[in-house]
Amino acid sequence: MRIGVDASCWSNRRGFGRFTRGLLQAMFAVPRGHSFCLFIDQPPAPQMTHPNVQVIEVPTSRPVTKSAVAGDRRSLRDIFRFNRAVAREPIDLMFFPAAYSWFPTSGTVPTVVTLHDAIAEHFPDLIFPDRFGRLFWWLKMRLACRSASHIITVSHAAKQEIVEHIGIPQDRIDVICEGVDSRFVPIVDEKLRNSARRRAGIPPDGRLLLNVNGIAPHKNLSNLLGGFAEIAPHDLDLRLAIVGDPGGEGFHSNYHELVAQIESDPRLQNRVHFTGFVDDDTLAALYSEALAIVLPSFSEGFGLPALEALACGTPVLASKTGAVAEVIGAAGLTFDPHSPAEIGQQILKLANAPHTLTKLRQIARERARDYSWSRAAELTLISLEHCVSEA
Repeated sequence: MRIGVDASCWSNRRGFGRFTRGLLQAMFAVPRGHSFCLFIDQPPAPQMTHPNVQVIEVPTSRPVTKSAVAGDRRSLRDIFRFNRAVAREPIDLMFFPAAYSWFPTSGTVPTVVTLHDAIAEHFPDLIFPDRFGRLFWWLKMRLACRSASHIITVSHAAKQEIVEHIGIPQDRIDVICEGVDSRFVPIVDEKLRNSARRRAGIPPDGRLLLNVNGIAPHKNLSNLLGGFAEIAPHDLDLRLAIVGDPGGEGFHSNYHELVAQIESDPRLQNRVHFTGFVDDDTLAALYSEALAIVLPSFSEGFGLPALEALACGTPVLASKTGAVAEVIGAAGLTFDPHSPAEIGQQILKLANAPHTLTKLRQIARERARDYSWSRAAELTLISLEHCVSEA
């Protein structure tokens, strides 16, 4: 089978970029006799070089990673160029690793689209800064879902959200998983961990809590800050580092509101640190250095930072809602994301319970072994093969 792949979001630094890179490289390595035709609009990455991979560069006025974001849109000419590039290739199926970069293709070739979640449909006011962005997303999703032969998603929680908020029948959706890069392992060298704190702009003293995510309203960082402030009188030893691009990588960001919240609350001042984007080696060291990672999102399709943290032996504190609780299993504690007090109490519980912390650290790496990009690739290829056999 010759599989066409929209790989235009390969270079994105957010979760679906990580997903695309991790999944495709694992798919290339699966010995099932398939070949791949990647459609990209930026120079090819070295990891795309493989005996069974052909790369086709599509000339566009702006990269998809810049234009297919909240508050912006792709030009019709650029979409048409991708469409024509796909139409010229003899492929058996077209695969989209992310709906965010979807474009229409010929109706004669079956397509499989990955919906990572239905957060935009579930919480539109938190995702889009204006009604125009919401409208364009709604139109794109309606067209993508209607034209898709099949849908893939990354967790059972995401599948349920897609069924409920987009209205796709359950039998049209296959659940795969995500994996974790091999560099995410426990970093025991204190010099490396101290150096990572320094590079990230985090003071060397105090125990560390991490939040690793896009900085956006649905990530619920305001309630995390509220919960952290409530426990300040009980534990002055803790610091909170928020890792992620303040600009949101082109997506709706509430960074300035969060800064204002911190500046107006003496309990948070000098204890909360925005690191900006950090490279993966620094991130692995920060995970290893942290007491826990805290993910209070109202919803997540998977929660890849949770899995990366588990692979580093770090417990996860997460919302009861969304997919993160599904991913972490017994390797963490959960809370009501709408309750700052409950968020704070779970942080305090872990900070003051060495036995619980040790137990969760032991479980964390065991839980991470349940997920891999090779497993995700196998599940994805089975879904794609099934789609072609039914066409």
